[in-house]
Amino acid sequence: MEPINDLLATWEEVYKKGLLSFWILLLLHQRTCYAYEMGAAITELSQGTMKVDDNSIYRALNRFEQMKIVKGEFQQSEIGPKRKYYSLTEAGVALLAGFIKRNILVFQEPLVEERIQAVLNQNHT
Repeated sequence: MEPINDLLATWEEVYKKGLLSFWILLLLHQRTCYAYEMGAAITELSQGTMKVDDNSIYRALNRFEQMKIVKGEFQQSEIGPKRKYYSLTEAGVALLAGFIKRNILVFQEPLVEERIQAVLNQNHT
């Protein structure tokens, strides 16, 4: 079964890179936060399925600010210097909602859900 596990790990790596934007935007929809705390928060929100490095988060946030789907504002921190806290803009909320409708909710459609359950029932792992 080792080749299957290797293939699964490779597939998941590509899959997770594609979903980083989703997890960042979903987190920012939940609450405003600064970049450094996002990695742990995303890991928690994704139930441990996503572990992301700070550089990836900073690059994504810079890209999102340029696209005007996220805004960053410096605020005084409880400890230390001011920090840049990020939140979703109205456009960010609309983008996230559109992505969820087109790409996430499809898994709840009866036909898709039945097929997923059939695979899981056949595999028993």
